[in-house]
Amino acid sequence: MDICANNEEQSLRPVLDIVDAFEHTGYKSKLQKYYKWKTESVKCLKTGAIIRGRTNNPKGKDGMRSGIVVFNEIHQYENYNNINVFTTGLGKHEHPRRSYYTTDGDVREGPLDDLLETSEGILFGGDPDNGLLPFICQLDSDDEVHDPANWEKANPSLPYLPSLFSEIEKEYREWKKNPQRLPAFMTKRMNRHGEASELKVTDYANIKATKRDLPNLDGWTCVMGIDFSKVTDWVSIDLHFKQANMRYDISHSWLCTASKDLPRLKCPWKEWADGGRLTVVDDVEIPPEMLVEYIAEMKRRYMIRGAAIDDFRYALLARHLRDLGFDAKLYKNLKLVRPSDIMRVVPVIDSCFSRQYFAWGDAPELRWATNNTKLIRSGRKLGQEDDRDIGNFVYGKIEAKSRKNDPFMALAAAMTIEDQIIERRAGPRRRLDVATF
Repeated sequence: MDICANNEEQSLRPVLDIVDAFEHTGYKSKLQKYYKWKTESVKCLKTGAIIRGRTNNPKGKDGMRSGIVVFNEIHQYENYNNINVFTTGLGKHEHPRRSYYTTDGDVREGPLDDLLETSEGILFGGDPDNGLLPFICQLDSDDEVHDPANWEKANPSLPYLPSLFSEIEKEYREWKKNPQRLPAFMTKRMNRHGEASELKVTDYANIKATKRDLPNLDGWTCVMGIDFSKVTDWVSIDLHFKQANMRYDISHSWLCTASKDLPRLKCPWKEWADGGRLTVVDDVEIPPEMLVEYIAEMKRRYMIRGAAIDDFRYALLARHLRDLGFDAKLYKNLKLVRPSDIMRVVPVIDSCFSRQYFAWGDAPELRWATNNTKLIRSGRKLGQEDDRDIGNFVYGKIEAKSRKNDPFMALAAAMTIEDQIIERRAGPRRRLDVATF
C-alpha cells in the first residue's frame, strides 16, 4: 500500500496512526508475531506486504508495484501528475485498488472537482459507478451550519471526539462573528466550498453552471474584452455574445513562461495548454503580434463591433489595435475601461450568474479565474465596518500571485460595451433573389 500526499507529514499520518494503535493496545506482543513496524512503514511478516507513505514528487515513482494506492488530501492536487504515476503502477498485483480521502479545498478545476462531478453523477445522476464507491460527508446547505446537530453530517467522528466538537464550536463562533477572518471554516469543517460573502463573485454552483455547450456562433455579432497586468505574465481575450437574456463567451489566454508567478500557479495550466484553452509562450514576453493574429482570425469568423481594454493597458496595444480597426478616436469603437465602468456592470454580471444566463462551453481557465475573483467595496471609509458607506463594487484578485483572474476581467471589460451587440433575429431568414449583369 502506497499512501500518496502533498508532503511527508500527510503521507505518514495514516502510517503513524496504525503504529500508534499497535503500540497502545494490550495485544502489542501478539501483533509483533505478525507485523513489523517503524515510523515510516508497517510490514506483514507472512505476506511481505508493506504500508508506506510517499510524497507528492512523481519523479522516481515509475516501476512501482502497488496493490492499493491511497491519495490523501487531494484537494491540494493541482494536476494529475501524481495520480497518473501511481495508478499506472497498479495491476501488477491481483485486485488492485485506489482510494481518495480529502476535505474540500480551494484548488478548483483540478482532480478534486473532477472527482466530485463523477461522484455526483453516480449518486444522483444514474451514471455507472465504474467501480467507484463515493462517500461524501457534508452539510446539505450552508444554512445548516447554524444548528450544531447538523455538524455530524460533515464530521462522522464527532460523537466520539468531544474535544473536536469543542474546537469546531469555537471556530464557528469566530466565523459567525467575522466570516472574512476564517473563510476556511465552511470549506474544511463542513465540506461546503464557500468564502465570506464579500469575497465571492458568485456561488461556485453558478460558476459550474456555465459549463454548457455553445451554439454555433459563426457570423454572430459580438464585442471583445482584453485584460492583462503584464505581457510577461498572463493575457486574456474574451469574445462576448448576447441573445435575449443569454450571454455566450469564447475565452482564450496566453501564459508567458518568463512569469515569476509560474511556480506558484494553482491550476493545471499544462493540461489547459494541451487542450487548446491556453497558449504557452516560451519567450521573455507575450508578443502583441500573437494577439493580433488571434483577433484577426476571430474577425473572420465573427462580427466584432467593439473592443474594451483597461485604460492603463491601452498604450501597449494601441497601434496594433488601430491596425485591426479598433481605435477610441478614429473609429470610436474602442472603450478605455475605468473602475466606474466596472461598477456599473457588476450588478448585471451578478444577475447573469444568479439566473444562470452565462454559457461558456468547457472553459476551465475562465471558471478558475472567476473563482479567483472577489468583490471589493468601493467608497468605504477606512476603518468603517458597518453598511453605512459601502458604495459600489469593483473586482479584485483573491490572492495576487498564485490565483490569476485575467480571463474573468476580460469578460467584465467586454460586458461594459455589450449594448453594442446586434442580436440575431428569431425565425427563418427571408430569401433574397440576386440578379447579375
